[in-house]
Amino acid sequence: MKKLIAKRLAAAASAAVLSAASLPFTAAVNAADGEYTQFPYTIQGEDMEGATIWTKIYENETPGYNGEGFTYITGGENSFKVTVPEDGMYTLSVRGIQILDKEGRTETFAVNGVEYTQIVPYYREWTDIDLGVARLKAGENTISFLNKYGYLAIDEVTIAEAEFPDVTVADAVPCDPKATPETKALMKYLHSVYGKGILSGQQEIYGGGHAVSTDIRYDATQDKCIDGKGNEYVIDRESEAVDKDGNKFYWHCSDDKRIYTYDEQNRNYKYDYYDQEFDDYQEITGEYPAIRGFDFMNYNPLYGWDDGSTERAIEWVKERNGIATACWHINLPTDFANYTPGEAVGWQSCSYKNNASFDVAKAVVKGTKENEYLDMAIEDLAEQFLKLQEAGVPIMFRPFHEAEGNGGADGKGAWFWWSQNGAEAYKNLYKYLYNALTETYGLHNIIWLENLYAWSDESAEWYVGDDYIDIVGFDKYDTVYNRHDGKTSGPNEDCNSSVYWSLHKYTNGKKMNAIMENSTVPSLSNITTEQATWLYFCTWYDNGQDNFLTGTDYNDPATLKELGSSDYCVNLEDLPEDLYVFDGKVDPPVTTAPPIVTTKPVAPGTPVYGDSNGDGTIDIADATRILQSIGNSDKYGLDPEQAANADCYNPGSGVTAMDALAVQKFDAKVIKSLPELVVEVEP
Repeated sequence: MKKLIAKRLAAAASAAVLSAASLPFTAAVNAADGEYTQFPYTIQGEDMEGATIWTKIYENETPGYNGEGFTYITGGENSFKVTVPEDGMYTLSVRGIQILDKEGRTETFAVNGVEYTQIVPYYREWTDIDLGVARLKAGENTISFLNKYGYLAIDEVTIAEAEFPDVTVADAVPCDPKATPETKALMKYLHSVYGKGILSGQQEIYGGGHAVSTDIRYDATQDKCIDGKGNEYVIDRESEAVDKDGNKFYWHCSDDKRIYTYDEQNRNYKYDYYDQEFDDYQEITGEYPAIRGFDFMNYNPLYGWDDGSTERAIEWVKERNGIATACWHINLPTDFANYTPGEAVGWQSCSYKNNASFDVAKAVVKGTKENEYLDMAIEDLAEQFLKLQEAGVPIMFRPFHEAEGNGGADGKGAWFWWSQNGAEAYKNLYKYLYNALTETYGLHNIIWLENLYAWSDESAEWYVGDDYIDIVGFDKYDTVYNRHDGKTSGPNEDCNSSVYWSLHKYTNGKKMNAIMENSTVPSLSNITTEQATWLYFCTWYDNGQDNFLTGTDYNDPATLKELGSSDYCVNLEDLPEDLYVFDGKVDPPVTTAPPIVTTKPVAPGTPVYGDSNGDGTIDIADATRILQSIGNSDKYGLDPEQAANADCYNPGSGVTAMDALAVQKFDAKVIKSLPELVVEVEP
C-alpha cells in the first residue's frame, strides 16, 4: 500500500512532471470533435437498421409494446449507431420478451463486430433485461443484435453511460468470526488495496516442480556423488538401487540447498525447482509477485505424498513476507464404484474430472462411501493447514474452484466432479468443508475464496453465501476471439469489466473481486478504461506446452512489464513489513449504500473546493479534469465556477498541478478537507 500512495504523491510533487498519466484512471483519447449521442439513448426495436415490424410472435399476442411494434431476432442483423467522445464503458439493456426456451436462451449482441453473449431467461411479458456493460470506442460505434441462437423480441434498446459504485464498501473482515489475528490483518490489508490497486500473483508448478538437470554423477569407484568441479554431495544410503545393467546407484543425494534425484536415462542427478516462474516474473517486471499460488492436491488418501507445498508456503510468508493462496485439485478414484475407502490408488487411476460413480449430494451425508472418502481427504488437508496455522501463516483458500464450468445451475456444464450434480449439491459440499475445517479441526487461518462466472443470472445460484465466502473471482482464460479492446491479434488483455460487475451484483458489492487464475494479465490501459478494479491476478504456471507467463502468445512482455512495474501494481517488495500484525481495529460493516464523498451545502457563489467537474463529488475524476484543463485549455477549459472550485490549493494562486495533487491527497485520505492551505516559508 505504501507504493500506491507514496509513489503517486511523489510523482505529483513536481508541477513540471505531473500529468494525467500519474492517475490510476485517466481520460482516454478523445474522438474528433463532432456530434455526439446524448445518453441515455433509447431506440425503438423496429427503428434499427435491418429490423422488421412485428406486433405478435406468430400466434402469440404481445400487447404492451411501445411505438408501432417491435422487432423479432429471427434472421439477419438488427443494428444502430452511437457516437461517443472517448473510450468508455456503457450499459446496454433491452425491453424484451423471450418465449422460445423456458431454460433460457443465449442471445448475442456485438459492438463494432466484437460479440457479447448473455443467457436471457424466459419472459412472457415485456421485461427490462440487463445485458451488462460494454466498451465503446471514441467515435462512431455500431451495436448489433445477431441471430446466432436468437428469437428475442425487442421493443426498445437503451444505452447509458456506466455508473460505477464505490467498491471499497466490500467486507474488510473475514467471514470466520474466529479468524486468527494474522488472518484479520491480511484481510484488512487486502481491503486497503481493493479499488486502488492490483496485487500481482503467480501460481507455482505443483507436483515435481520443474526438473533441472545437473552434472552431478555417482562415481562407483570412489563411492561418491560429485559434480564436474569436484564438489561432493551427501549420499542417501537408504536409497541404494541397481540399474538395468546391474550397476549400483543411489536415488538421492543432497547439499545444504536441496535434494537431488537420480535420472536413470542420463545417469546424472536432477532437482525439482519451484521458483522458475517467480524468477521469470522478476526478470520481466523487475520485481517479484506479491502472491504465490499453491495446490494441496497431493495431500490425499489415494496416492498421497508430501510435495513440500506446506513448507514452501510457510517460507513464502514468514521469510519473504509474501501472501499465500491455494487451490485444491482433490482427486477421486476413477473407478469409485469399486473403490474401498482407505486403499491406495495410483495417480494414473485418479482424476478431478467428472465422475459418474460419485454422488456429490451423498458426500455430505454420514454413513455413505462418498462421505467417508471426503472426510479422509479433509483430514489430510487439515493436517497441512494446521502446520500453517501453528506457524502464524494465513492462507487464501480456493477449494472446489471453477464451480459453474460452462454454465447452468444443473451442473451439466461442469468439468470438475464437485460441480457435476448442480449448484445446490455444490454449495452444500462447500459449506461442509468450511464447517469441518473451522469447527472440527479448529482452523481459523483461512480467507475463503470462491470462483464464479457470469454466463447468465443462473451463475449467481452457485454463490455459497456471505457467511462462507470472503472473496469471489473468476479464472481469466480468454481466447484471441473473445475480446473487446478493438484488437484482433495478440494476447487477449481484456479487463473483463462485464464479469467484474456481474460478480459485484451477485454479492451485492459485499465481497472483493479477484482474477484468481489467468493466462493473460489485463493491460494497464484496459484497466484504466474499463475501471474493473480486480484485487489481484494470479498467472498459471508454465508447463512446457502452455507457457502462460513466458509464452508471448499468452503475455506480451511489454504489457506485463508496464503493469507489473506501475504504481498501480503491488508486488512483493511493496507489501508492508507489518502485513500480518493486526492492530485490533475493525472497520465497521457497511449496511447501506456506499458513502460517496460529496460536498456540503454552501451559499450560492461559494466555491466547492475540489469539485472541478461540477458533479457534486470530489474524487480522482476532478484531479483528471484539472490536469486536462492545464494540458489543453482550448478543449478542456474550465468555466468560472469550475475554475473557482478547482483552485483548492492555497485558493487565489490559480489553477495549477498542485490543485490536482490536493484532490489526489483528499481522495487517498492523506488530508481530511479542502482547500489545502500551505504556508510557504522562504529559506
